[in-house]
Amino acid sequence: MHIKSRAVVDKKTKNLVQRIEPGQIGVVCHRDLDELGALSLIDAKVKAVINAEASISGRYPNLGPQLLCREGIPLLDNAGVALLERVKDGDVLEIRGENIYLDGVQVGMGRLMDSVSIEKEMRLARQNLKTELDGFIENTMEYAKKEKDFILGQLKLPQVNASLRGRHALVVVRGKDYRNDLCIIRSYIEEVRPVLIGVDGGGDALLEFGLVPDLIIGDMDSVSDRALKRCGEIIVHAYLSGRAPGMERINRLGLSAEVLSCPGTSEDIAMLLAYENGAELIVAVGAHSSMIDFLEKGRRGMGSTFLTRLKIGDRLVDAKGVNKLYKENVKTKHIIGLVLAAMMPVVVAGAMSPPLRQLYRLLTIRLRLVLGF
Repeated sequence: MHIKSRAVVDKKTKNLVQRIEPGQIGVVCHRDLDELGALSLIDAKVKAVINAEASISGRYPNLGPQLLCREGIPLLDNAGVALLERVKDGDVLEIRGENIYLDGVQVGMGRLMDSVSIEKEMRLARQNLKTELDGFIENTMEYAKKEKDFILGQLKLPQVNASLRGRHALVVVRGKDYRNDLCIIRSYIEEVRPVLIGVDGGGDALLEFGLVPDLIIGDMDSVSDRALKRCGEIIVHAYLSGRAPGMERINRLGLSAEVLSCPGTSEDIAMLLAYENGAELIVAVGAHSSMIDFLEKGRRGMGSTFLTRLKIGDRLVDAKGVNKLYKENVKTKHIIGLVLAAMMPVVVAGAMSPPLRQLYRLLTIRLRLVLGF
């Protein structure tokens, strides 16, 4: 393998994909490269990916490397964190086999992952799931005990301008399959017109579909300036101490926002906000709900999410994966039916026209002669 192109360097994949251009080499430090990270690199049309960390550590079967391999994007794995200091944005990197060169000088070396090596490591990772699950459950229960008073008690929520009482709320997280799920429920959105709540990058997910979020909630680390400027209102998720790093960005953009200090994830807060403000139904798209989802987010438990879903109960409808349940496939019989239905007025009109009636009569006679009737 021989690849030469300019590099973009960032420890966080979600930051890198906002700056990288098609055909460039992405240099990241992403242990256990997750599915969403890989999809964002694919969407960015990168030429190759160099990961300073282990793309599959063996803790759990993460799908990122497999997706890159399927798309034919070379992944040079475990190149070492020192590479992040030696390579800067705009440097022209050259990858020869498993060696990395800058200005003709070797600056690093990784392991080129292929379908065989990825499948081998994924098989080992699947064997570790039981151990990981044990720790995940213990961590979830421990944090659920600590956070129950915040989540199940009287959490002080900020006032919102969007009227939620008696309406549906659509909470969008830029998680797995969010695009496909939004496509499937598009008619529901147009008909019911729910209050649109974007969780961080979920605001951009709504804009992708021509929908303007009424509210964006999060720590403001993965949402675009464009989404923040277009949305109706903003709530910044802060630490329990009250520190809200996301407010620095809001102030820099000259925008205003409410601050909410609460444990758990921003999507938990979004659902609780909709619930406490009287939403009749809460529809979640792209939300995290499984152990793999949380491990990919770097969280070793889901205490707050468990409590949130316990509190909201049957008001929550999780649309995650709905695209796999229902697909609008057009069948051949449907097409034939449409064609016949479209032809019927033509046939009727023809039957009422004297010249066409004469033509039909001649065709009928000719058909009888051919068939010997």
